[in-house]
Amino acid sequence: MLVAVRPLRDRLGVPPRARVRTPFGRAVVRWCGPPGAADGAYHVEWSVDDDVVWGCGARPAAVPVPGLWAEGDRVVLRGRLHADDDGAAWLVWGPAIVLLGVAGPLPDAPEGVWAELRHPAAGVSVYPYTL
Repeated sequence: MLVAVRPLRDRLGVPPRARVRTPFGRAVVRWCGPPGAADGAYHVEWSVDDDVVWGCGARPAAVPVPGLWAEGDRVVLRGRLHADDDGAAWLVWGPAIVLLGVAGPLPDAPEGVWAELRHPAAGVSVYPYTL
């Protein structure tokens, strides 16, 4: 996914963060790119550290459109949630796919249900890559 990134210059001992702007919204997340990276457009892969627990940080979306925003110390990703019989899950989020771990059962809902995932901002990361 191509996003606008502004790496933040934080104090020592704090994981690097960046302000990320997508077509669906913006948030401050963990930056896993090179230290001292310049502001600009980057292709990034998204990662979420915590497992998805339905009803606790994951719920049905109020509207069926991709989204990204901050809620206090959390980041919300809204997209279409998919899962397979082997316990793998992923969020289709615009042109991006975010692979997810799952703890517990997911809802008995149609495949690709619109969902909102709320995770601590420190556990949502972007990894830049070159094409």
